[in-house]
Amino acid sequence: MLIKELIRLSTQHRTLHCYLILSIWIFLLIAGMYKYIGYSSTSFSTFRFLNGQSQSALVNGNDPDYGLENQDKAIFKYSKFKERCAPLEHLIRHDDGGILDGWKLQGVLIVIRHGDRGPLSHMRGVMGIDCGVANNALINRYRSFLYNSTSSSGSNHMYWNKVGPFHGFPLIPASERACLLGQLTFKGVAQMLHVGEILHQIYAHQLGLLVKQAPNRSSMSGSSTPNSLLNSDEVVLFSTRYRRTFQSALALLFSLLPNDKWLAMNILESHSMAFCFTDCACPQAENLYKRQRTEQNLNLTFQPDISKVIQWVGGTLLQNTPNGVNNAHDVIDVLNMVLCHEAPLPCRRSAVNNSHTFSTTQPNTIDLNDVINIDQDDTASNLIDARPAAEKSFNEEVSAGENVLGCVEQSHVMALMTYANWESTHEAENVYYKRIGLLRAYGMMRHIVSYMLRMISGDRTKFVLYSGHDWTLQYLTAALGIRTGNTFIPYATRLAFELYKSETHTDYYFRAIYNGRDVTQQIDFCEGGKSLRVTRDSRGNKADLCPIENIIRFLHEDYFSSLNATNFKDACSTSAVPHKDADFR
Repeated sequence: MLIKELIRLSTQHRTLHCYLILSIWIFLLIAGMYKYIGYSSTSFSTFRFLNGQSQSALVNGNDPDYGLENQDKAIFKYSKFKERCAPLEHLIRHDDGGILDGWKLQGVLIVIRHGDRGPLSHMRGVMGIDCGVANNALINRYRSFLYNSTSSSGSNHMYWNKVGPFHGFPLIPASERACLLGQLTFKGVAQMLHVGEILHQIYAHQLGLLVKQAPNRSSMSGSSTPNSLLNSDEVVLFSTRYRRTFQSALALLFSLLPNDKWLAMNILESHSMAFCFTDCACPQAENLYKRQRTEQNLNLTFQPDISKVIQWVGGTLLQNTPNGVNNAHDVIDVLNMVLCHEAPLPCRRSAVNNSHTFSTTQPNTIDLNDVINIDQDDTASNLIDARPAAEKSFNEEVSAGENVLGCVEQSHVMALMTYANWESTHEAENVYYKRIGLLRAYGMMRHIVSYMLRMISGDRTKFVLYSGHDWTLQYLTAALGIRTGNTFIPYATRLAFELYKSETHTDYYFRAIYNGRDVTQQIDFCEGGKSLRVTRDSRGNKADLCPIENIIRFLHEDYFSSLNATNFKDACSTSAVPHKDADFR
């Protein structure tokens, strides 16, 4: 009996000890989470959303714990979000190029996103934002060269600007400081000139781009046709028919090339942002895109506080929204304009004064989507320039305390941009993202591989540039499995393929460099033992070289395997069903 009682007491104490230890562990866990979340500047607003902060405090900025002296500390001037803006100090060389012992650089293919641009939607107070750059030596030299070239006579000056798809296109933005609708800004020009200067230091000498070409005899005999410089195939440029991509490419190549070769560039047009050429129509990609957007809209319905902030910020920043804001991406786009150019956060006036102060061309007089898509039409610029000169900025229009409904606060920016980053990261992991990338990038992949084959077969082409958009790089990185962390592609982003030839044998290899970082090992058919690791420079840094046979085999044999198809036509059929075991991470 005594033994049974001792066993019972011992069991009870052991249970009590377990409960005590478990309680202490839970307390420490909660304390640690509270400390981490409470002091994290990037998750502060999100934490308050998840814990039911009132909408009035968010919309009107009435947060008793968010004093002016604390706002700057918590936001750090939005430094985390400014990565989207690609400040000049972020555009630097990392793993690009290098002297690979025993290897010769045979050619380079680069895909870029254009530089900084104006908003894609009509934005209130945009004329008060300065999109220029002050005292930039590269811009001054570029502008001076353009002035002297266009004022000179002769057939050797920018022949490509006289005929072909880009004839008559302006070579630089129309305004030095204004942020015109969908147009490249002078800040964007500075970004691309800077990237071109980096590429010049890395590739110009190794590729022999600085060697002067001999003129064609026919041109020396007095023929009016352009000489061989104007038909140079050393450097080939493909651009979509948008001013911002065309002007971005010109600025980049101006810093990369000698002046005579810049004047002689071979400029070709891509009719698609995906650079798909002959492999474009794909109904399945459209269906997957619609499903992806449906999921994103559904996610937003579970964030009612975020939705209200989107409505408030969008209503403050966007024009022509009588039925409310319908697209969160439009709000993010115009908010980026404020952040990227360090403009003050705007305030909203009463509806009566709004209709007068922000009067502009009526929406039914012109299709704004056509303006953006046509791009080479001057109408978009005229719509902006036609606004009253008195419209300078949001806050300059608002008299102190007069008819002010409220202002966009730093807490709104933090909440909205944090959500945008979460959505972008979530989208990159979505099962549809990789599939859409494979379908949309197929035409471009074929084109890139065809130029690789031309380079290794002794063709004169040494440098190919594709000047595109964020979509262009989203499709390509998704198809190759390059992990960018999220789907947002900063301005002036570059993805380079460096093609190398062994000096001891006839093998050819390539590297993939994303914004200066070597991402070769991230590509499925290059990872691990499928690549060759070599010394890149005298400091002992390494480089991964992937056999060109791998990308050829992937394109011809394995490209559509994860989509349960063997060719582009079948994969794009709406009845195509991806393999259930495919890994789309």
